[in-house]
Amino acid sequence: MAVLDLKSKLAILSDAAKYDASCASSGGQRRDSLDGKGVGSTEGMGICHAYAPDGRCISLLKILLTNFCIYDCAYCINRSSSNVKRARFTVEEVVDLTLGFYKRNYIEGLFLSSGIIRSGDYTMEEMVRVARTLREVHDFRGYIHLKLIPEASPALVLEAGLYADRVSINIELPKDESLTALAPEKDVGVIKKAMGGVRLAIEERAPQKKDRAQPRKYVTGQSTQLIVGADEAADGDILARSENLYGSYGLKRVYYSAFSPIPDSSSRLPPQKPPLMREHRLYQADWLMRYYGFERAEIAGPGQNLDLAVDPKLAWALANRDRFPIDVNAADREMLLRIPGLGVKSVDSLVVLRRQKRVRLEDLKKLCGSEKKLRPFVIADDWTPGPLADADDLKPHLPREAAPQQLSLF
Repeated sequence: MAVLDLKSKLAILSDAAKYDASCASSGGQRRDSLDGKGVGSTEGMGICHAYAPDGRCISLLKILLTNFCIYDCAYCINRSSSNVKRARFTVEEVVDLTLGFYKRNYIEGLFLSSGIIRSGDYTMEEMVRVARTLREVHDFRGYIHLKLIPEASPALVLEAGLYADRVSINIELPKDESLTALAPEKDVGVIKKAMGGVRLAIEERAPQKKDRAQPRKYVTGQSTQLIVGADEAADGDILARSENLYGSYGLKRVYYSAFSPIPDSSSRLPPQKPPLMREHRLYQADWLMRYYGFERAEIAGPGQNLDLAVDPKLAWALANRDRFPIDVNAADREMLLRIPGLGVKSVDSLVVLRRQKRVRLEDLKKLCGSEKKLRPFVIADDWTPGPLADADDLKPHLPREAAPQQLSLF
């Protein structure tokens, strides 16, 4: 096999990592080197400064340690039976690249994943060695996200949390039977056990109220990714998986990644990718479960798909017309959050405003930017929807969503 130079390895292993969407850094541990010690800093907000040609965020040095893999997951371009070009970094090469790019202000941290080589333990040990070297040898204070290998020993999985700001384990497919069929070497029980171990470690090491002044000593959260459209799972099935992951393992985020057909793919996979709007609607539905108090069953049941034409909150409102109109001067916060067009910040501002005055339609316009979407669903001091409230078909009276367009860089 030809010996690759560092630039060639970087081209191969950064391209191989682009299929992983779970790279947000929000809520991570804050640290900096303003005291003149160490290298780098980590901000508390998301890192979003650079984008790949396909629109994905690459402000982190997002690479694989290697794309060699002993697994043969049908949906993965790096599966053992794939004929892609292979490469492998050494631990020292990843450390040098991270420090070099950081000092040139190209990146704000490292996102490191890997194919499985030799064994889960060997691979995890190599990845932990990268993070440990950055933290302990070079005092690196930038962001580190490690993709955990669930088959590795629990001790190694937990050790990763000592050096990373965020860890993740990709469960990939929303149904256990799909995972068994398309990724036979993976065991969903092992994945869940690893997630459970990380959750316990995070909770046990979280600073208590009396220790708030003390910096965190352990990873602040874990996330995962679900592929959309690689199997026949409906949106309701995908959201059910997310609901379980949030509830059982305390995940910070579940990311949804539309399936992207890969070269020489298995005939068991669809030949075309799903519409990106499906991924977008899933994120909106996920948001409703996490911040708006919606139960998953209210949004989509098993086997059901989300309506691509309207956002999930509006779809729920149209299916529950008997719950509207809602009096914005009297309703509790829980009901206000269910009004289409009102976000969490708008509702919180509305609750404060109505302590001072009776809320009018003009006030809602100021809070939301436009009141057109919520007119049929609210009663304000100077507004009732009248016949709109009983109209058989509300859609013609609602503002249409603009067709999505790819923004130009120039």
